[in-house]
Amino acid sequence: MFLEVHETRARAHAAAQEEGKVASKKQKTESKDQERGQHVTSKNKKSAENKGQDAESEALTKSKKLKAEESEPNGKGAAAREFAEFCKAIGEHLSVEDMRKILQANEQDASGSEDVVVPRCEDMMFYGPLEKCPICGGQLEFKQWKYKCTGNYSEWARCTFSTNNPSRKSGPIKVPDDIKDDFIHKWLKQQEGKEFPKREVDEEAHIFSGMMIALSGRMSRSHGYFKEQIMKHRGKVNNSVLGVTCVVASSAERDKGGSGGFAEALECGTPVVSESWIMDSIEKKEVQPLAAYDIVSDVVPEGRGLPLGQLDPSEEAIETLAAEVKLSGKRAVHKDSKLEKDGGCIFEKDGIIYNCAFSLCDLGCDLNQLCIMQLIMVPENRLHLFYKKGPIGHDQMAEERVEDFGSRVSDAIKEFVRLFEEVTGNEFEPWEREKKFKKKSMKMYPLDMDVGVDVRHGGAALRQLGTTAAHCKLDPSVSFLVKQLCGQEIYRYALMEMAQDLPDLPIGMLTDLHLKRGEEMLLQMRQDAESLPESGPEADAFWTEISNKWFTLFPTTRPYILRGFEQIADNVASGLETVHDINDASHLIGDVFASTLDDPLSECYKKLGCSINPVAEDSEDYKMILRYLEKTYEPVKVDDVVYGVSVDRIYAVESSAFPSYQKIKNLPNKVLLWCGTRSSNLLRHLHKGFLPAVCHLPVPGYMFGKAIVCSDAAAEAARYGFTAVDRPEGYLVLAVASLGEEITEVIGTPGLEDAQGFEEKKIGVKGTGRKMTDESEHFTWRDGVKVPCGKLVPSRNKNGPLEYNEYAVYNPKQVSICFLVGVKYEEQDMEVVPDDE
Repeated sequence: MFLEVHETRARAHAAAQEEGKVASKKQKTESKDQERGQHVTSKNKKSAENKGQDAESEALTKSKKLKAEESEPNGKGAAAREFAEFCKAIGEHLSVEDMRKILQANEQDASGSEDVVVPRCEDMMFYGPLEKCPICGGQLEFKQWKYKCTGNYSEWARCTFSTNNPSRKSGPIKVPDDIKDDFIHKWLKQQEGKEFPKREVDEEAHIFSGMMIALSGRMSRSHGYFKEQIMKHRGKVNNSVLGVTCVVASSAERDKGGSGGFAEALECGTPVVSESWIMDSIEKKEVQPLAAYDIVSDVVPEGRGLPLGQLDPSEEAIETLAAEVKLSGKRAVHKDSKLEKDGGCIFEKDGIIYNCAFSLCDLGCDLNQLCIMQLIMVPENRLHLFYKKGPIGHDQMAEERVEDFGSRVSDAIKEFVRLFEEVTGNEFEPWEREKKFKKKSMKMYPLDMDVGVDVRHGGAALRQLGTTAAHCKLDPSVSFLVKQLCGQEIYRYALMEMAQDLPDLPIGMLTDLHLKRGEEMLLQMRQDAESLPESGPEADAFWTEISNKWFTLFPTTRPYILRGFEQIADNVASGLETVHDINDASHLIGDVFASTLDDPLSECYKKLGCSINPVAEDSEDYKMILRYLEKTYEPVKVDDVVYGVSVDRIYAVESSAFPSYQKIKNLPNKVLLWCGTRSSNLLRHLHKGFLPAVCHLPVPGYMFGKAIVCSDAAAEAARYGFTAVDRPEGYLVLAVASLGEEITEVIGTPGLEDAQGFEEKKIGVKGTGRKMTDESEHFTWRDGVKVPCGKLVPSRNKNGPLEYNEYAVYNPKQVSICFLVGVKYEEQDMEVVPDDE
């Protein structure tokens, strides 16, 4: 019985690209020969001894002693010529197997293909055996005109160590006794007592080595000039687009529609970059990433497209915000399988749900991939296996298939299990039943999807909001708020800003265990970074590893090397909290808008478990809040544009998730404070109350450790509430916080031990900012609640880390949300141009 396979997507190996493989292989071969310093090397040992006599005589008369002045700038000096002749000679006298034996005898890596073993042995015999990588203990290898480590720093990352001057072992080269070749033994005898020469390499001269580049259309300087620059740095220029590394063109040429070569490059999917790529690569002495100089992302023909990560961020936002979520949870059928419309559902057996998603990020070798595997049962008991694997954000390059197993359930399960082990290096059942998993080098890591629906799919779509609001029985003002919190839009925008709005992966429907692993990873990252040197190979390897870990656990279209506590705070800690809040929103909202309920907004409001009521504009509370905002606000500046704020509406809030006002009014040192939040975090705050920060980091925002942090300046809260110029609405939170009997004031950045001490004692902490509210204007609201309302003035703490005063509370039972202040950010000093009559 044959297995029926349906291809659901054309592979991204177009005919032109297939033809280009020949050229690419030729370029790689020529590059390797240049690096080895030879033209043609015979890999097989000659049988007749007399054939090598002339070469042997000539090689033995040469001295290996190198002099710096003999080296020419282009690396083809006397030493390079001598090395080339040596390579040619030993290629005629040693077989590949002999070379492996010599490498092993000198404690060098003897594994790999012939193309790897031969240059490794040549380098070792002429320049001396290499010491192991000082970072990971791996084998160094001469690649792209420098020595690079080929080992793994950990199961999460390839080692990134590289150097032009590696350490080498002293002492003579060891040759196994069973290698009897006279040339090798005579050559070794002649080297006794001599030092190994140093391999001199002009790295700058080989910037474009191994690259074939095409020039297209009218450029700012002549083609001859750019050709000279490319060839001077060991690149090659091709008149045809076929098989080239990239096409270089001017932006002006692109705007005019491009030349024939330009259009051909678009059709072939060949990168087209600006002239700056050439000049910047030369100036920075290393080839720059092609994606950073792309000039065609907005003119790619329909149906091909560029990876999301290579689009302009605004273009990526348009793509992802409008994209259908293809996988919304553990029981969801992937849209690309096309089986959902046939009534397909995820196959379950013996308590196991056969639906897995994986990711892998390794920045050291430019990998950022995902994989989806599902068993899908369609009516009439026909079981299908859906499999998709490829670069994140680039569907055109993904391998994708649907296999029809019919009624052969056992065969389908065996294939699913086999693929799981192939992709991850782990067994399937221990993972699915007990969540036991050990990360293997260069293998994918599973995303632990939860049973539910990602809010990007389950929340109300824009087209549904009008109808649902019209049928809602809530107060129209409350309905307006609930509609925002239960719609897809705010959550899509939040993930989009982190480049995590991936249609293929349910970032908004992960298990608590997956989120807990993210928290554990963050804490370990913070601990390890504490004792790390600021720079150097060890630091580079560490930051690469933790970046790989993070972007594997929480995939993105734009992974990069994290570095420093500020980036950990802004992108890891804050990102984890946002993903956590979005997952809470997904679980609360569910799939209510796909149901037949007449009033889904009211249903969501009931699930929220809180009371929300509009505050009348003529009330004393409304006037007090307006005054507090106006006094303590400073405009938000984005680039060169300044934004003021106006109040749209105010809500009074009560919830069982946090202490009632009646309870908190009896606590000491009560202060009404501003709390900044994103709209995407607000549902979680209302449903579960404020939760402490995830960890301590020595930067503002996390320097108080696991605390709830508020401010007496609306300006501080407004920074968090502001999203983007095209989305001017946001919310500020006003909460009553009891600072306790004892208040500690700090003017600097508390260390980890200090923050842990505050947390253990549950004391209130005030961090003094560079600006403070004028204490002469402070007043008491009701029940002894202090309102630190006053004009912002300079404080005595002019060099402190905080711009405004911040207050840290370590017990969530001492903070109660009282008001939500809906605001609109408005550009200030904007000139209004009247319409023409």
